[in-house]
Amino acid sequence: MKKTRELIQENLKLVDLVCEILDARIPVSSRNPIIGDLTANKQRLIILNKCDLADEDATKDWAKRLGEGNEVLIMNSNTGEGVKALNALLARIRDRNNEGRERKRPLRLMIVGIPNVGKSSLINRLTGTKAAKAGNKPGVTKGKQWIKLGEDIMLLDTPGILWPKFEDPKVGLNLAFCGSIKDEIMDISELGLELIGQLCRNYPHLMKERYKLDEIFETPLENMEAIAMKRGFILPGKRIDYERCARTVIDEFRSAKIGRITLE
Repeated sequence: MKKTRELIQENLKLVDLVCEILDARIPVSSRNPIIGDLTANKQRLIILNKCDLADEDATKDWAKRLGEGNEVLIMNSNTGEGVKALNALLARIRDRNNEGRERKRPLRLMIVGIPNVGKSSLINRLTGTKAAKAGNKPGVTKGKQWIKLGEDIMLLDTPGILWPKFEDPKVGLNLAFCGSIKDEIMDISELGLELIGQLCRNYPHLMKERYKLDEIFETPLENMEAIAMKRGFILPGKRIDYERCARTVIDEFRSAKIGRITLE
C-alpha cells in the first residue's frame, strides 16, 4: 500500500486525468478514500465496471449520484461494453485540454482502483492487446506501467491499493464477497454464511430460484443448510459440508449465476 501510494503521488504531476475504476456491485466499498485524497486536484473520471454482474437499475442510480462534479461511465471491460464511449470521452478531454495551444500535447491519464476491480482487463480492451497482466484474483499488477493508446493518449496503470483499516466492517465483507481480498486469508465458511444472509434478505427471489428453495428461513444458517441439502453437499455421517456450500454460493455470486446483484 505504501509503495502504491508513493507511486501515485510521484506521478500525479505527469498526468492530466485520473480514471478511478469502481466495482458496480459495491460502489462505496470499492472507493478507496486514500485515492480521493491523493487526486483531489485532478480532473476525475469514474468508471462503474463489471456492470454485467450488478443490478442494472442500481447501477444507473449510482451513475447519477456519482456524476455530480465527475464524468461517469458504466462499463464491462470483459466484453468491451462502454469502450467506444470511453475512447470518445478521452478524445474530447484531450481536444479540450489542447484548445488554444499551438503545439498539441498527448493526454496522459492514470488508472487507479482497488485490487481485482478490472483495471488490467480494461487496459487490454483499450489497447486490443494483453498490455497489462489481468486475472480474477487481487494483486496481479505489481508496478507501474506506461501504455500507449494511439498517437496522442498515454495511460499509466498502477497496482490495486487497499487501505490499512476498514472503519465499517461491512466494507471489508463487501470487498471479500467480490474477491478484492484474497480468499486464502478468509474463513470461507463464515464468509459464505454472511453472504447467504445478505442475499436472502435483499434478493430472496433470486436465491429461491437458483437453489430451488421452498422458502427463505429467518436465519442465514438455516438457509445455508437448506442450500446444502438441495445441492447434495453432504459429508459421511450425513454431516453438512458447510465449506463446499459457502464456496459454491460465493463463486456463483461472483459469476452472476445467482443473478445481477448490487450489495450497496
